[in-house]
Amino acid sequence: MAAASITDFAISIIQTLRQQGFQAYLVGGCVRDLLLERQPADYDVATNATPDQVMEIFPETYAVGAQFGVVLVPVPEQQHPCSDDKVSPKGHAVEVATFRSDIGYSDGRHPDEVRFSRNPRQDVERRDFTINGLLLDPFAEDGRLRDCITDGILDFVGGRADLKAGVIRTIGDPERRFAEDKLRMLRAVRFAARFEYVIEPATFAAIQKLAHEIHLVSCERVCEELTKMLTEGRARRAFLLLHESGLLKEVMPEISAMKGVGQPPEFHPEGDVFVHTLLLLENLPHPCPMTLAWGALLHDVGKPATFRRAPDRIRFDGHVKVGVKMAEEICRRLRFSNDDAAQILALVENHMRFGQATRMSESTLKKFLRMPRFDEHMALHRADCLASFGGLASHEFVKEKLAAIPPETMRPAPLVTGDDLIAAGYAPGPKFREILNAVEDEQLEERLPTRQAALQFVSEKFPLP
Repeated sequence: MAAASITDFAISIIQTLRQQGFQAYLVGGCVRDLLLERQPADYDVATNATPDQVMEIFPETYAVGAQFGVVLVPVPEQQHPCSDDKVSPKGHAVEVATFRSDIGYSDGRHPDEVRFSRNPRQDVERRDFTINGLLLDPFAEDGRLRDCITDGILDFVGGRADLKAGVIRTIGDPERRFAEDKLRMLRAVRFAARFEYVIEPATFAAIQKLAHEIHLVSCERVCEELTKMLTEGRARRAFLLLHESGLLKEVMPEISAMKGVGQPPEFHPEGDVFVHTLLLLENLPHPCPMTLAWGALLHDVGKPATFRRAPDRIRFDGHVKVGVKMAEEICRRLRFSNDDAAQILALVENHMRFGQATRMSESTLKKFLRMPRFDEHMALHRADCLASFGGLASHEFVKEKLAAIPPETMRPAPLVTGDDLIAAGYAPGPKFREILNAVEDEQLEERLPTRQAALQFVSEKFPLP
């Protein structure tokens, strides 16, 4: 299988480096995942060979961070993972990094100076967490591949014990590790949520102390970490940890503002807006599309700003409109692509429309059902209901309509075009869109069976002067 081929390819890199007289080991997340009997998303190799030496041994290698000792060895075309394999984009190459120590982190993200080393222990001690600081030697002393490659673990930092105990702990002093790379604070939360581990107290205290410094990390990198939290299946725990650590109010103040914002108990017996949102995240499908996950997180983002305690009950007048504007600003801040932002905003804008579905006209309903990626709207609505009053009547109604309406009546071929209107004597202009929309609505209502009927409708509804 393809994933196994990538494992074999990574091991072959180690073997080649060994044959050239260098040390080489699997390192980091792939070792952790192999010990947890999970399929690694990608593979990293650590070696005492310099980048120039690695690139000389592997001619197809290309540098992505040679100044930091990092190059990529691409997986041969015939060993590329198939599209169904759960590998990262980097899964099409093996990262080979030279043993190093890092000197200074004035920008809170990258080392000011890198010194290459011949010592694997020194290399491990500059890494983030103990569970990511394990080395694996897949070869026995006689040079043969081990029957069980995980027998060849080198553990200089107590990573195996922390894996067994379910603990996220920095290697060495936590404040120093986080001062070196602020993104590690978010990674600690993500790993704790993904594996359902606890964050070791000193590590967690350091995050709480330094949380305000997360702004030194680029918005793109923050977004990447948050997206992983939202889509890896443990989003509720991740966002609880973000809140408890103080990171949430720094990276997503709009979500932090949901805490303590009450809701009408007759519709939301589960609690405030924050509780509801986290319950909704827990009900998302897994794996979850990124846009659906973000749409779910932001669907009620406008509620804190529109909270009003009316005589009859708590109300959030216009929260959808406000929420769309807020979500638009968040998408811009986090550098989402235009396509992804459009889908996230559509999810926020339309999440309340399911409650109106049974009262929609045929034309309105069909236009609603044919929105792009409507399956995400369905998934969000279902999770929203399950996280509140629990009723799925609207969801079932829409589901039945989707199954019952033939595609050709959902998106019928136009009976009238702009050329037809010009031929009939209408002058091109903004009125064209109004006329064509009106014709399409009548089509969707199945009141215009033919082109002739449509042209007659236009002449009667929109008479020429």
